[in-house]
Amino acid sequence: MVNYGFVIDNRTCIGCHACTVACKSEHDVPIGVNRTHVKYIEKGEFPNSTREFSVHRCNHCEDAPCTTICPTSALYTRKDGIVDFDDERIGCKSCMQACPYDALYINPNTGTAAKCNYCAHRIEHSYEPACVIVCPTESIISGDLDDPESEIAIRIQENDVRVRKPESGAKPNLFYVKASDEMLDPDATLRTGSGVWTSQEGGVGHYAKYADSRLAEADTPSMIVQLALEMKAKEANPRDRAIIHDVMEKLKSDKTPTATRSYDAPSKGILWDWDVAGYLVTKSAAAGLYILLMLAIITDNYSFGLSAAIGIMASVGLLGLTGLLLINDLDKPTRFIYVMLRPNWSSWLVRGGFTLGGFSGVLTLHLAIYFLSLPEQFHVYLAVIGIPMGWLTGTYTGWLFKQAVGRVAWSSKSNLEIIATGTIELSFFGGLVFGLLLLSGQPAQWLAIASVVVVLGFYIGYKHILHDLRAAQATPLL
Repeated sequence: MVNYGFVIDNRTCIGCHACTVACKSEHDVPIGVNRTHVKYIEKGEFPNSTREFSVHRCNHCEDAPCTTICPTSALYTRKDGIVDFDDERIGCKSCMQACPYDALYINPNTGTAAKCNYCAHRIEHSYEPACVIVCPTESIISGDLDDPESEIAIRIQENDVRVRKPESGAKPNLFYVKASDEMLDPDATLRTGSGVWTSQEGGVGHYAKYADSRLAEADTPSMIVQLALEMKAKEANPRDRAIIHDVMEKLKSDKTPTATRSYDAPSKGILWDWDVAGYLVTKSAAAGLYILLMLAIITDNYSFGLSAAIGIMASVGLLGLTGLLLINDLDKPTRFIYVMLRPNWSSWLVRGGFTLGGFSGVLTLHLAIYFLSLPEQFHVYLAVIGIPMGWLTGTYTGWLFKQAVGRVAWSSKSNLEIIATGTIELSFFGGLVFGLLLLSGQPAQWLAIASVVVVLGFYIGYKHILHDLRAAQATPLL
């Protein structure tokens, strides 16, 4: 069985970008995004400084997390080991969150994800990938990793090769010869905040419109302070110059890692933002309200009358808002139906989508029982299914985030942490709405106060979730 992979020889790469240009030409890749790119880093101080080049692209992993999380199998592993894609799917960006190597991007022309596909169309006609053909120093080697007589297998046997982020468990099929720790570790180099296509830091897809404002918020205070100190030092007396020198050295030691990125493609910035944070709140509120309401009815502390029906309708409304926010997050919202028609059951986005649908059905049945004046006991029977389904509705996103292997803050969470966090969110947001429901018969002033408390609670909870969501995506992957 053929198993294609790459070797990148960092000893001979000259950073000429021939691979980048050839790839863009071969696949008609739009301006501002790349399937392959060259990263430059610089180490040391003049005159003892060095520069290193390295090519980055899809690693065609054996256990590719992007194929697991993709809800519509738009990303899939072929029999020859190539991880290919279908750009006619939905553009949910979950694959971009899952990739430890930041290899995917949203095509601005199609609104769907794309990446290096090993020039599969060339491979099928016995040609090598375009990047391999044009490399002037033959630093990119492609071939069958499982063939011991292939050039790529021999190169791996004869050299001490390394892969990026082996701890991710993705089992990448892209190997580097003589790559430094600073080149392979995203946290080992200083990110200057400026460079090619830095505006992407504001987000891709439908967040691209915020790029200019995000770019204007570049964090440069330490640079400004340092420049001011340098100007002041020229005019100061010897004693003050010594003090200023000490401050400047402290700034440098605090801010400067051992290497600096002098050329790089930017990280993709914020992929999941306010709409994802919003739908985490609304679905937790919908499910939590239902669970608390049904537990009160099961324990004979509440009867299923008009106020309970209003509570169920409130859950339906919150769940409907959840669906709208979920669809709004897609860069191809009209293709949400693909999640139902072409489901990849390994993805928690699919499992969650069907859970939302099932929970909606339970809520509808409760309303049918009420309006058809059927025995109240039917509500109790239905709650046996509805309560677990409601709890899963409120918590499943934790497991979806865990599948986002590229985001360590999410993927490192244990099942117990996910369960605890989800249950707390259900109790908090659902409890706020349930409390308002219990006060429905109270005087108007009490309802007004309770409404303000609910709004404040929702706002504070939403802001907390949004902060954590953005913080998890702030860590560079490249």
